[in-house]
This record gives sequence, structure tokens and C-alpha cells, in this order.
Amino acid sequence: MELLPSEILAANKFEQSVLSLALINICNQDSHVGQTMKERYNTWKSETDDPINNPWLDLHQFTIYVPHPQQTYEDITLEEGLSLGYNIEVEPIIDQDSIPYNIPEGGHFVAVLKQNQVEGKFKIAATGMFIQPLAALSLDIVTDPEEGKYESMVIKHPIIRDYPQNFVQQIDQYLNREIHFKQLPNLVGYVDQTQNPDYRQPSWHEIYLEGQGLKLF
Repeated sequence: MELLPSEILAANKFEQSVLSLALINICNQDSHVGQTMKERYNTWKSETDDPINNPWLDLHQFTIYVPHPQQTYEDITLEEGLSLGYNIEVEPIIDQDSIPYNIPEGGHFVAVLKQNQVEGKFKIAATGMFIQPLAALSLDIVTDPEEGKYESMVIKHPIIRDYPQNFVQQIDQYLNREIHFKQLPNLVGYVDQTQNPDYRQPSWHEIYLEGQGLKLF
């Protein structure tokens, strides 16, 4: 059965802002998400006695939780949690056959779960991938879970103003393995405090009050 328009991910300004801020947190290695990724990666490698390298070169899963806008928590406000990226989990993927995509190096699997009512369960709303060099999310938004129908969407970083004109073509070439991720422009370098110490990550209020919604292709 097809979902109601209100049930489809990114149907309103709140959910669009949650996705934009999630992308912001994932791009920034100095964020809570970036630090958690490094910790999980180092723990995994120490347990397997494998050499510790750059975690971004090993496939990870980012799980983004989109809460109901009226959901409340005991120790933190919803807005503070979203600003800090507390609604995002990250884990290294041990078995690449466990995910529904064949992701080239430089990309990571993304699952988005949405809460449709206060204190309700989170249900899968989209899957896709994060392409790190391009600072972008490529998502398949679920429109009919029973029939397996979805709509594709590419979300770009709200802070980066000058994406290349052939951006979509670059994504297609990368996904088709026609070009290596190192041949992609390093757009994420502008919005990663590890690479750009002058970058200041925006808060939930700045993203939400801008009211521009998602930057899409």
C-alpha cells in the first residue's frame, strides 16, 4: 500500500532540516558522529588485529533517525540532540553482502528510519549511500513498502554553494565505477573541520530557520 504524502520522508520542512543537519554532521570528522566513527573503527581493527588506517576507506553504515517533531527527551532537547548528531549511529560493515548496494570505495551505506508519532517506533523510510568527497547523500525514498516502490533523491550539503555543473554526471560515473573516488572534487574539505579549521558547523536553529529546505538535484 502506498504511503500517505505525510508519511513519505522529507515531505515537510522539519524532516528536510533533519536530513540536512545529518549530512552536515556526517561530513565533519570533528563532530560527535565523526569521532564515534573513528572510535568504532579503531575498536573493530584492534579486535581483529588488522592495521588501523583511515576509517573512511572502509565501508561503514550510517543510520539516521528522523524523530517526530514533538518528541521529547529527559536530558536534552530535541534541537540540541539534532545539532550534535545524536540521532545518527555509525558502525563498520563487516559483511558487505548484508547491504543492498554495491558501494564503490569512498562511499558508505545509509539507512534512514522515521518516527511517525510521538513515542512511536522508527520504520525504514529510505536507504542509499553517502558519497564523502562530494558531501552528498544519494537516497532511495520509500513510497510503497509492500510493492518496493521508491523515489530517488540526491541531497547536497546546505553550506556548499558552488557544486560543479556536472555534479550529477560525476555521481553516475562514480557509481558506475567509471571514475575513482579520488578523481572526484574534494567538496567535503570545505565542511570538515579536520581539513578546514575555519569552518563552523551550524546548529539546528540556523538550518531550520533558514527555511530553504533540502538542496536537491
